[in-house]
Amino acid sequence: MDDPFVVKTVKYRIFSSGDTLRLWSSFRFHSLNSRMASIIRVGIVGVLGRQQAAALLTQASAPSMMQKCNISSKSVRAGASAKKPKPYPYREKGYGLLQAMLDKTTKRLDENSKLIVVEGPIAAGKSKFAKELADELEMLYVPQKNLDLFFINEYGYDMRKLDSQLPESCRSFDITNFCRDPKNRLVAGFQLRMYQQRYSDYVDALAHILSTGQGVVMNRCAYSDMVFLEAMFKHGYVSKGARSYYHEVRENTISELLKPHLVIYLDVPVNIVKDRIRARNNDYETKSPALTDEYLNDVEQIYKQQYLKDISTHAELLVYDWSAGGETEIVVEDIERIDFLKFEEDKHNKKMKDWRFPKEWDWCEARMLFAHQKHELMNYFNVPRYDVPELLRSPEDSKIWREVWYNAPGMKYDYGYNEDMGDSGLLTKTKARPRIVS
Repeated sequence: MDDPFVVKTVKYRIFSSGDTLRLWSSFRFHSLNSRMASIIRVGIVGVLGRQQAAALLTQASAPSMMQKCNISSKSVRAGASAKKPKPYPYREKGYGLLQAMLDKTTKRLDENSKLIVVEGPIAAGKSKFAKELADELEMLYVPQKNLDLFFINEYGYDMRKLDSQLPESCRSFDITNFCRDPKNRLVAGFQLRMYQQRYSDYVDALAHILSTGQGVVMNRCAYSDMVFLEAMFKHGYVSKGARSYYHEVRENTISELLKPHLVIYLDVPVNIVKDRIRARNNDYETKSPALTDEYLNDVEQIYKQQYLKDISTHAELLVYDWSAGGETEIVVEDIERIDFLKFEEDKHNKKMKDWRFPKEWDWCEARMLFAHQKHELMNYFNVPRYDVPELLRSPEDSKIWREVWYNAPGMKYDYGYNEDMGDSGLLTKTKARPRIVS
């Protein structure tokens, strides 16, 4: 009997008349017992004109794939943004109860007020593609998360310079450290911090959509972060206890978010991933004991068998063979064929259910949560566990860390209150309490 969750691939190679251009259409399907649900609509690698591609897809696609255009490219949307209310400055003003009563949410939203996530393996070409896609759709691009924003404070001081003064349990650890030393005791803390940073970015993306009406294209997101944690666990880079704690934190936080409308997965086989890693010639990657064929294969399998299968129950999913790159214009055409409206109107459909709010006030409450109450969401990361040694610091180490960390340049007081960093007007400000008494 066939595995009901096996991903099946069918490829069609079509040659255009009069030239040697090739069109590869990839369809992936996974069957759930008697049902067959498409997790990949149309994947195209090639160069075709808009009319030729549309005509070809009309012939090659099943009727269910030819859907009403929803999201539109900038060539179609010319002047659309000028007709909407001005974006609300949520970063400066916040969005509390009074603002919610005076400034409603849905008046800013249109067909492009969507959240799109671009996923794929290392060196798949996600950054370039996601930037181009955001530009074509007039959306905000959110780059892949790194820990620079965590380790570099508001005054530009890199806290990683303090490592020599800190105990090992308190030192910085980022992606370059992981690639060089994947069995370090700090790996679990690093991946938890990556999830926290991706979660923070995702909350900001939701706040941006609801406050401005502009859609967002993200390079990876909080939902797919578990792919890397699972691969790390499989290779012994994190312990069973650390994995358990990660999923406890994830369960405590992820349910507060709204899932994306669309996920685009750029599929690149491991051998080509390795070639691209060698081509970009980053020393910490090319010589990494972590980025082995086995590890990269596991990342790919967890992506496809766990993450994509799960997210496709809510979001639309497009998967492309990106081995030789691809054309952003072709992807935009595929996106324009997706009828998101039918999911928004069908109350019984599981897809897009996070984005179906029955009343205007429900939209405003969601906007308040993401734009004004982010600190409450981030507090959900405070899940106490004392049985995972690599996530704990001794009291002595913690004391040294606080003394060093909070006496670094720009860290003694809150941002804007540090006279030694050039902050002025302190007499007219309510001075923040010191972060540490040295």
